[in-house]
Amino acid sequence: MALSPTPFDYRPETPILSLGEAFYDPVKAADFPRTMLRFRNDRWAPAVGLDGLDDDQWLRHFGRFQPLPDNLAEPLALRYHGHQFRVYNPDIGDGRGFLFAQLRDGAGRLLDLGTKGSGQTPYSRFGDGRLTLKGGVREILATEMLEALGVETSKTFSLIETGEALERNDEPSPTRAAVLVRLSHGHIRIGTFQRLAYFELTDELLALTGYCLRHYYGEEAEDAGAATLLERVAEATARLAASYIAAGFVHGVLNSDNINITAESFDYGPWRWTPFWDGHFTAAYFDHAGLYSFGRQPEAIHWDLVELARSLTLVAPAEQLTPILETFPDRFRTALRDALFARLGIEPVGPAADSALIGAIEAALAKRTVTIDRFFFDWRGGRLRRPETAYDDEAFAEFRRLIEHHPTAPVALDHPYWADEEPCSMHIEEVEAIWAAIDTADDWAPLHAKVAAIRRMGDAMRPGPEAAAP
Repeated sequence: MALSPTPFDYRPETPILSLGEAFYDPVKAADFPRTMLRFRNDRWAPAVGLDGLDDDQWLRHFGRFQPLPDNLAEPLALRYHGHQFRVYNPDIGDGRGFLFAQLRDGAGRLLDLGTKGSGQTPYSRFGDGRLTLKGGVREILATEMLEALGVETSKTFSLIETGEALERNDEPSPTRAAVLVRLSHGHIRIGTFQRLAYFELTDELLALTGYCLRHYYGEEAEDAGAATLLERVAEATARLAASYIAAGFVHGVLNSDNINITAESFDYGPWRWTPFWDGHFTAAYFDHAGLYSFGRQPEAIHWDLVELARSLTLVAPAEQLTPILETFPDRFRTALRDALFARLGIEPVGPAADSALIGAIEAALAKRTVTIDRFFFDWRGGRLRRPETAYDDEAFAEFRRLIEHHPTAPVALDHPYWADEEPCSMHIEEVEAIWAAIDTADDWAPLHAKVAAIRRMGDAMRPGPEAAAP
């Protein structure tokens, strides 16, 4: 969802119901002891016509889950399976979340309002269906930073503290609880297709394929609908993988149930930004083999795409699907060029020169003499904008030679952010400090200040007519 939000009237639409009860289970939200509004996304609320809600109405809809007008009458826990660290799990689904509402934005896209931490469902297994407040704060920071860096991501729409004390094994407990609402371009996952293939539900697979093409890609399913969908998802997932690399981001858990059919990044648990260009950097303490490390993310996403294709072989011949899978590496390389050059604020000049520059960037940053954020900030526009001895190192010699051939993109530097002394970053020490202020002093000012700083950087990355404003 990389488009900038523009005001639009509330336009409810619930096509999920057309799929039928084989895809979801009606559920009820937990009855929370309290509802304390901690964050409302006043940047995206106007895009779906919900900015007119006052805080009391907001709490009723997104804390008590009173249905929105003319929308879903009851929440729906979606059914899916998935490979988790490459082990197939048929016992998952929406275990602490549900689909609350569907609506269109000004670009005509079908968007979902889904939850995290809204209580138990038939798929909760042994979980309590809750979300820690720290987890909600971390999701705000992840989604805001990724949006600013041009990654297509879900938006943290609302965070409400719920007055419960949660016990967790992997963090200090008891800890505060929250319920989060995210705005997403759909909640259909690769794992949704896997579940249907697992049960050999051919008619449902065809229906889901048509639903996704129609509502997320604006196409009607033809005889080759499965191949068309795989083509669209291959292109979108290649962009997702490339955008993670250019952002220096590590999602942490790229299981097939965490890959949206629109390839919009979502569901943030153990995420981290790697300070340095380190292919082995992992986000999840339990990822002992580095399966989802920084450098292996394209491989992981491609692997999940293969599982989508495998599921679609129930309704399409493999000879239609396999050639599409084979295009992923080339799609990724093109998307990586686009993402890296967008962050640098430069223009491509030709395949050979562009490829050489990308190789030089990776080789130089792999020396770890400068952080990723610092590098892209200092070289914005393709020219070093301040004296910096780090780039005198021999590691950057080839990069400095090649970057001279790439022109600065229009308006790349048309924002006062680029005159700052330091780049806006999101490293773990700052994340922990922001949480510590909330946890120990109930001080939300650092979080709000960081969100404002991130959005300012995002405005600088994609300047509009008002970019020169301070």
